[in-house]
Formats: sequence, structure tokens, C-alpha cells
Amino acid sequence: MTASQDTASDTWTVAGRTFSSRLIVGTGKYADYAQNAAAAEAAGAEIVTVALRRVNLSDPSQPMLVDHVKPDRFTFLPNTAGCFTGEDAVRTLRLAREAGGWGLVKLEVLSDSAHLYPDMVETLRALELLVKDGFDVMVYCTDDVVMAKRLEDAGAAAIMPAASPIGSGLGIQNRVNIRLIVEQAKVPVLVDAGVGTASDATIAMELGCDAVIANTAIAAAKDPILMASAMKHAVIAGRQAYLAGRMPKRMYASASSPMAGRI
Repeated sequence: MTASQDTASDTWTVAGRTFSSRLIVGTGKYADYAQNAAAAEAAGAEIVTVALRRVNLSDPSQPMLVDHVKPDRFTFLPNTAGCFTGEDAVRTLRLAREAGGWGLVKLEVLSDSAHLYPDMVETLRALELLVKDGFDVMVYCTDDVVMAKRLEDAGAAAIMPAASPIGSGLGIQNRVNIRLIVEQAKVPVLVDAGVGTASDATIAMELGCDAVIANTAIAAAKDPILMASAMKHAVIAGRQAYLAGRMPKRMYASASSPMAGRI
């Protein structure tokens, strides 16, 4: 892409599906589903993640996500948030496929601890089972460069390293690893978990990530709708900066105007 080209044509593809927006939003922690829908619109999102074990998709006697965040407007990405074993994750996603026909899914198998980083041994095992079962699996993982490659080799449709612990808002703690994961991957890389504000999303995109997932950063903001809009523009800015190619860093000053030929 050249500077004269519009970023609207700068799409990304996962498991054969092409998207224009590089910002994915979650469906948790909002005041209500109406606010969630408004934030998703303000973010310009095309994909929303859905925690199947925590979101009402089927009980019409209670508020339902699908009444506000419409499945014909957004691609639903069912995830296994709240699962702590490979068996739980596989069972949950099989139910999702039966209930909604969803084949593109997000796998996360958490470790039972305060940091909620994924259990990578269980994650890899669950991924192998899901791939054999015909799922297209986007995998939440740590920023371990070696494990990211193993996930890709096992058939992951996308690699989704955490920037920092879920819901922490600490931003990217290890830019080196994220960049190494991007450089080695032949599938999309998305920063997932830990984004706190717009600048974090911009950094992720400047490192070459294909997209960013934001949930708590938007839902827990004082003004979620305004933050959703900020995240939208941050992702666009970061992507454009990555495509433009930043100037090299220097140890010393370099005058903006040449010293030679001065009057």
C-alpha cells in the first residue's frame, strides 16, 4: 500500500473470511447490552467476541445480546472464557456450533490464578482436538514466541498473544516478543487482553499486528462510546504508521533543516 491508497482497501483475512475493521470488541462488563451495541458501532467493529458461558443468547425471558448486537450486523466470535480445562473448552465450542452454527471460534483455556494467563499445555491440547473436529480456531495465548509457533503448526487460524493480564489495562509489556511473533507468523496475529487505552492499540498496530481486541478498555472507561471511537482511530493510525515505515531511531539530534547552505 502506498501513501495515496485508502486504508478502506487494506483488509485482513482469517480462515478465509475478510474484514476491513482491525478492531474487535468484546461483549462483557458493559452497563447493558444497548451500551455494548452502541460501543461496537462507535468502534466500527465487524467482529464481536462472545463469552458463551457468561452471555445470554437463548433465554428470551432475560435481556438477550442478540436483540442489540445483531448477528446479521456483526460476526460473532464465540469464545471459551471461563474454561480452565481443554475438555470444558471443547465442549463449550461444540455447543456453540450446535446452537448457532459457529465454526470460527476463539479458544482460551485459563490457568486458575490471579493473573489469568492461559494454560498453554491445555490450550495446545484443546486446539488439536478442535482442529480435528473441523473448527477454525483463533487462539488466545501468552507472548511466548516458541509456543506461538507451535500453535500455528498445530493449525491455529490466528495467534492472539496477551499484551498483559486480562482486564489489567497495563498495555503491551513485552514489545520484543510481540514483534517476534508477528515476524514469524504466517497467520494473523492479534493483541488480545491488557489493552488499556488508545495508545496501547496504536502500539500493537505499529508492531505489525493484524488487529486488536478490546473489551475492558472500552467497557470500563468513563465514557465507553467515546473510548470505542478513540480505539477505532488509534487502530487506524497505528496501521497507517506501520505501513508508512517509521524513521530510524538515532542516538543524537538531527536538525530538521540542513546546516549546509545557510544564509
